Amino acid sequence: MFELPEYTTLARQMNETLAGKTIRRGTLGNSPHKFVWYNRTHEEFENLTRGKRAGAARVRGRWLTLDLEPGYRLLLGECGGKVLYHAPRVPLPEKYHLFLAFADGSALTAMTAMWGAMELYEAGQEQERQYIKGMRTTPVDQEFTFGYFTALIDELLQGEKRSVKSLLTQDQLIPGLGNAIAQDILFNARLHPRRSLADLTPGQRRDLFTAIVDTVREVTGKGGRNDEADLFGKPGGYVRIMDSRATWKPCPECGRTVEKMQYLGGACYFCPRCQG
Repeated sequence: MFELPEYTTLARQMNETLAGKTIRRGTLGNSPHKFVWYNRTHEEFENLTRGKRAGAARVRGRWLTLDLEPGYRLLLGECGGKVLYHAPRVPLPEKYHLFLAFADGSALTAMTAMWGAMELYEAGQEQERQYIKGMRTTPVDQEFTFGYFTALIDELLQGEKRSVKSLLTQDQLIPGLGNAIAQDILFNARLHPRRSLADLTPGQRRDLFTAIVDTVREVTGKGGRNDEADLFGKPGGYVRIMDSRATWKPCPECGRTVEKMQYLGGACYFCPRCQG
């Protein structure tokens, strides 16, 4: 699944590649998928996108918008799979969940492997969509300071008990993060996934904040993770420290065997010594 660094890479590449292109035809998926969310019929999407120009692409958490000028925005969110640019005269994929053909012969396709939103809104209306409306501060926002972060933890401590993994992966408390990047954030912070937020010392809060900001910055700077593809089908340059390939191998920091467990709906990979 795309997370904040991958969406940021896609948006940057869209701004460099698609800006100013005129849509000849827009089409929704030709490969039915019950977990792809559309808000338009095929006919509506085709009629509303015809003749529009690609404008600015922006990212907020795990949601990407592409202006279709005048007056509309394409929304891609919570997706995995591939969002690809196709140069003129390059063979196109047979199956897709979204297709934009441009007047110059190039195209954009999107195909999700699991689930995702591919929706078209009048500009501004997408801000009312569930998960976007009221979204909390993301790790790349200027407002994401240590003061904000520690206040967020204090707020959460007034409710149900939460672990550090819950903070990173559940309820979009920190939008843009997911289970994949959370593994390396926790390793860099030297925290076990089950560690209770209530048990964090002031120093550990600071370490976790720094790990979030620095890990997101590093993954983004390398064009995303190497198990996800960019707009041109090229894998990102970031190799995760803690993932399935690390299981039962020596920790790169201390040499202790990396372990795996299932927790909060996904696999966790951790070093029992460094993150004990």
